[in-house]
Amino acid sequence: MTEEMICGIEIHQQLDTKKLFCSCETRLLEEEGATLHRRLRPTQSEMGEVDRAALVQAERRMRFRYQAPRSVSCLVDADEEPPHDADEDAMDITLTLATLMHAQVVDEVHFMRKIVIDGSNTAGFQRTALVAVDGSIEVNGKRIVIQSICLEEDAARKVETKGSEVTYRLDRLGIPLIEIATGPDMRTPEEVREVAARIGSMLRATKRVKRGIGTIREDLNISIPGGARVEIKGVQELRLLPLYVEREIERQRSLLTIQHMLDERGTRPAATKVVDLTTALKDCKSKVVVAALSKGGKVVGVALPGFEGVMKSTDGKLRLGAEMAQHAKTRGVQGIFHSDELPAYGVTDADVKAVRAALGLDEGKAFALCADDAGRAEAAIRVAVERANQAIIGVPEETRDPLPDGGTIYSRPLPGASRMYPETDVKPIPIHASRLKEIHSRLPEMPEQTVVRFVARYGVHQQQASQIVRDGYEEVFEAISSELGLAAVAARTLLSTLPELEKDGVNVATLSDDRLKEAFQELHSGAFVKEAMPAVLRKMAEGASAKDAVRSLGLQKVDADEAGSIIASIVKEKESLVREKGLGAQGPLMAPVMERLRGKVDGKTASELLRKEITKLLESE
Repeated sequence: MTEEMICGIEIHQQLDTKKLFCSCETRLLEEEGATLHRRLRPTQSEMGEVDRAALVQAERRMRFRYQAPRSVSCLVDADEEPPHDADEDAMDITLTLATLMHAQVVDEVHFMRKIVIDGSNTAGFQRTALVAVDGSIEVNGKRIVIQSICLEEDAARKVETKGSEVTYRLDRLGIPLIEIATGPDMRTPEEVREVAARIGSMLRATKRVKRGIGTIREDLNISIPGGARVEIKGVQELRLLPLYVEREIERQRSLLTIQHMLDERGTRPAATKVVDLTTALKDCKSKVVVAALSKGGKVVGVALPGFEGVMKSTDGKLRLGAEMAQHAKTRGVQGIFHSDELPAYGVTDADVKAVRAALGLDEGKAFALCADDAGRAEAAIRVAVERANQAIIGVPEETRDPLPDGGTIYSRPLPGASRMYPETDVKPIPIHASRLKEIHSRLPEMPEQTVVRFVARYGVHQQQASQIVRDGYEEVFEAISSELGLAAVAARTLLSTLPELEKDGVNVATLSDDRLKEAFQELHSGAFVKEAMPAVLRKMAEGASAKDAVRSLGLQKVDADEAGSIIASIVKEKESLVREKGLGAQGPLMAPVMERLRGKVDGKTASELLRKEITKLLESE
């Protein structure tokens, strides 16, 4: 399945500095602050062209509301003041990474404006600059090309969408991002994950990048023979990268199957003749239809002869209808109905016959319909037809957004070069040889060097050390190991306990490095024993502090005398078993002992105390 795929990735990593074009702090807050409003429109590039993705976004006619918390946003973020000089720390970090990746740094850095009118930038564009090109990294013995390394500003943070208004918060806008683009060098889903992990470890090696969910995002550019380049934008979980690749391969293959079927049938592009079906469906009991008509809306439909069975096949593998619905939703509707899924959803067989009659279609011929406000419904059904007609040609190039289950949803067409034009408010930055020499003199430790040091200094196995670095735990592991001397427990917790908790449905993303260190501080102080760490972390993932978790779970560590007393009482209760089996009773008795003492005394100590009490009882005969 995967040998024929081609994939390149773009990684966007937030830097731990001030904002790129002002001196604001780079923290995310839950306060709204002052508000401002914008409407954004597409502009021409320096070549006089308008980007196709910007045109599609403009057709949605959205309004944008911005929350501007005072401590983390300013007039630069609001586009009411020109940008300041680009942050020197952010540039140095970018140059450091370029050096680590053997890339050729440009002589002079020029910022460009990239048109973005989805509201995520108050100015209607994002500032980005090319810093280096033609680099490479090695992953599992294979050379992966680094096409470009850019420095750009992050977008505003979306808070909510209500109808045609989107609310953003400006705390994230302007945070410096390094953008690293690889060549189309990956051939398997797992290789995609390995390359992303390697780049992530090199970014963390600088010790100047932000950590946590949302601070690093991957864009995947995937194609298969006969398909097209599709960008999956904004994947945040490394472990899900192979799944997104596999699902996109399946999707493109399905679309190629549909194209072949339509070609064999001689299917011609459907006309975008929209027919008012309100009268035909006036008695329809579908909740969607009833809701639309009760608000003065309409039901409109289009004939799709030749598309029967490809909008949703009986085995569910062909789903052109889902693609059509995703495009329709960009016009503000909830979705569409199509003939391959009807009768259903309150639309009866009689309703289907009435629709076919109104559209002049023979029995079994395909159609699609939409119920909503008249303007929205007509716009939605037109783009749905356009998407259906694209299936005759093949797989369209587009940008898709990731879903939590590994699937994706249509976002917009792929942008082109016409969205870029020069930034005239930020002066060029010459990169002198002396600056690069200084950067080279203080390069950070590379990930493979960190692995060797962890093995030598903390006594962990090389495989453990490699996984710690690959999974991004090197900083918290080193802090726990060097400050508390708990390397073995830290390695086991990070590499085994956390994955097991996640598999059980625990939201381990809430356990930041600081919270993990908090748990280990309590362990080091003797508040509980290492066997209780999974229970403590499970409770902390629910929001409890480490101290509260230990208290609520009743895990306060007991001393040897108290533990011995509890074990002695268990041995006394099971005296007949002890006298029958002798020291062989130790195995059966460990279960009730640990049930009483789990989390309060370590297993080794409990075993030694149990053996001591059994021996004492036997010697008393």
